[in-house]
Amino acid sequence: MEVLKERILKDGKVLGGGILKVDSFMNHQIDPILMKQIGEEFSRIFADTRPTRILTAETSGIAPALAAGMCLAVPIVFARKNKPVTMARNDYRESAASRTHGGKVELVVSSEYLDSGDRVLILDDFLATASTLSALVRLTESSGATVVGIGTVIEKSFEGGRQVLSGVTCPVVSLAVIDRFDGDRVVFGTC
Repeated sequence: MEVLKERILKDGKVLGGGILKVDSFMNHQIDPILMKQIGEEFSRIFADTRPTRILTAETSGIAPALAAGMCLAVPIVFARKNKPVTMARNDYRESAASRTHGGKVELVVSSEYLDSGDRVLILDDFLATASTLSALVRLTESSGATVVGIGTVIEKSFEGGRQVLSGVTCPVVSLAVIDRFDGDRVVFGTC
């Protein structure tokens, strides 16, 4: 997705340690025009999978999931990182390593919003080590639902996450793939 790559080159910041800061347009401040384009692209790519729900992780996955959900006209469920007191006892839980939060986080989804008849499209902001995405796949599988696709806005291919997901039988698509960082410069690969 060329417009996304251009925005990464213009406003993304390589912080070292494999971290790309994109909070000026995606992870803190959100560019609604770009997010609409991201949603339209995910919708174009995954419409044939006929999802009944989109699943993401709070917080940074919500914007692209919402944009895609509006285009596909399906509800969005986001895995919470802390279980609220209002959540039913019956829930699905999986832990995932988080570089940005340090350590592990527990992802929780209420059984009210994910069931065995669902066809789930998993969307997130990044594919790096695939820890969060793998946890979302396990959450979906524990509900008895079917994962019909996995989409990420940005993939850092040098972190090996795609290989971690090699056992999934659905399409895995990233809108922008980064092969490496060359100092403070982003070097893209092919999607």
